[in-house]
Amino acid sequence: MKRFTRRAVGSALAAICAMGLWSGAARAQAVEIEYWQYTFPQRVQAMDELIKRFEAANPGIKVKQVTVPYDDFRVKIAAAVPAGQGPDVVQLFYGWLQDYLKAKMLQPLPAEMFNAADIEKEFFPSVKQMKVGGQYYALPTSVRSLALFWNKKLVKEAGLDPEKPPQTLDELVAAAERATKRDASGNLLQAGITIDMLGQDHHWIREVLIRQMGGKPYSPDNRKVTYNDAAGIKAVAWYTDLVARHKVGEAGFMTDGVTAFRSNRAAFTIDGSFRLAALDNQKGLDYAVAELPAQDGKRFNFTSYWVNGITPKATGAKREAAAKFLKFITSPEAQELWLEKVGELPAAVAVANKPAIAGHAKYGPFVRGLANAEATFFVNESAQRKVFTDMVDAVLIKKQPVAEAVATAAAEEQKLIDGFFGN
Repeated sequence: MKRFTRRAVGSALAAICAMGLWSGAARAQAVEIEYWQYTFPQRVQAMDELIKRFEAANPGIKVKQVTVPYDDFRVKIAAAVPAGQGPDVVQLFYGWLQDYLKAKMLQPLPAEMFNAADIEKEFFPSVKQMKVGGQYYALPTSVRSLALFWNKKLVKEAGLDPEKPPQTLDELVAAAERATKRDASGNLLQAGITIDMLGQDHHWIREVLIRQMGGKPYSPDNRKVTYNDAAGIKAVAWYTDLVARHKVGEAGFMTDGVTAFRSNRAAFTIDGSFRLAALDNQKGLDYAVAELPAQDGKRFNFTSYWVNGITPKATGAKREAAAKFLKFITSPEAQELWLEKVGELPAAVAVANKPAIAGHAKYGPFVRGLANAEATFFVNESAQRKVFTDMVDAVLIKKQPVAEAVATAAAEEQKLIDGFFGN
């Protein structure tokens, strides 16, 4: 058997390195991380492109994207992460942060890569809700706000100017009444405006209508419910009157508000900026967007966002790779691509205020809405959403007086808040 001298072995290794084979072996040991988000076509496509760009710039890191149906997303995350499985980087709704922290499903972002002062200088102020105990746990690629969408064809058919949207709540009601169609038996054929508490309407009531009626939903420290007053009652009465008094819409019409609007069966809807990409791809739909209608000259809005965080599964080299990936998908480059592909607004102020974005016919109203938008501090987003949904159902289905329904909702939500701060 032929024996190799030390000199021969050294020469062979030198040759291998010279040919690049040694670096190839190192690349074969590339770190692979998993990124999870919920299934939404435009989001998945946007993330595929971002992963492609990231891997090209970071050949030693591979990113596997896993998507889960929205209804199953939280359950699967809750099962995978505590078991040391699933994502290294995960997307979550900002309102779920407290639940994720309580379940120990996130770790703080590395301070050396995510400086708090830089974050607060660059991003919209609502991002501060991701800071707990002086540490940031997640960051958004994009932010959202609400706007009024209208179907130009249906508005024109109603004898209204399709280029001039309602500017006030009174004008919105009047326009919705003209655009509503019912058959001889009173069955709704075309909604003047969508009624969808499982969509964005609970945000519209909480952070917009209550404030427009002169109230506030919560105390400044978020520890007390404050909408059980004349302003809160007036806001809920205005909303439920769309169904009970003006009869311009119904909950469940065409299944949900999005379906009704994109099917040319609703003239107006309140929705988020994330809806733009899907509606732009809807054949036969001619729509426009404007800022939310004002009340007594007051304009308010609601802002929300999905964030990306690092799970405890990511340790060592995976933690470093996860941090690099999170840094990239929250960069200005990623934010502009996300806007193009998904329709959600850039999370960085300077990017959102670029003239091409802020002056855009459809993006612009959402960007302007961010100037007076509030992000609800949720202690339990799903439970608090249910409180508002049950409140409206109590008025419209159970025929409870509005004041009674509002008082019940406020008491139930206060229990949730007290439970959170008490713990």
